[in-house]
Amino acid sequence: MSPLDGQITAPDTQPSEGGTPPLADAYLRHRDWLTALLARRYPQDADDIAQDTWLRVHDYRPPRPVRSPKSLLARIALNLAASRFRRSAREVPTDPDHKTLADQTIDASQEQAILFEQMLLALPPKLRDVFALNHVRGLTYREIAQLRGISVKAVEKRMTQAIARCADMIRS
Repeated sequence: MSPLDGQITAPDTQPSEGGTPPLADAYLRHRDWLTALLARRYPQDADDIAQDTWLRVHDYRPPRPVRSPKSLLARIALNLAASRFRRSAREVPTDPDHKTLADQTIDASQEQAILFEQMLLALPPKLRDVFALNHVRGLTYREIAQLRGISVKAVEKRMTQAIARCADMIRS
């Protein structure tokens, strides 16, 4: 189809003489740019992610012409990077000498005490109260419910919210 027939295609969407898919051609033209983009975000993994991108696009034949191949390449590469880091976060170490948090003895250092206090103070008052009564004073949910005049379900809900917020604070 010619441009006169109403279909305008960018040069990046035309296959090369060797039959290489158009996105693979675009990758070869923009490889240095893509690797530099990845190096800014993922300095140690940029080359590997760029290689994974090549493997993904090498045989990809888009159903319609690609209007912005650089944008598509960047999106594919960034999605691959995100998948890679999600996968590595879920992996369990196979090293027998690796100690999980449960296996480690926790040193009650000053830093940990300060972090705990900051987390506690960052909680809203209702959540802080229930959390402190359980984790500091060692009261059961039933005892907290009786002491505060609320239901055990309310205590459970507040504890769940407090623990989730604490986990978010630790992750950030």
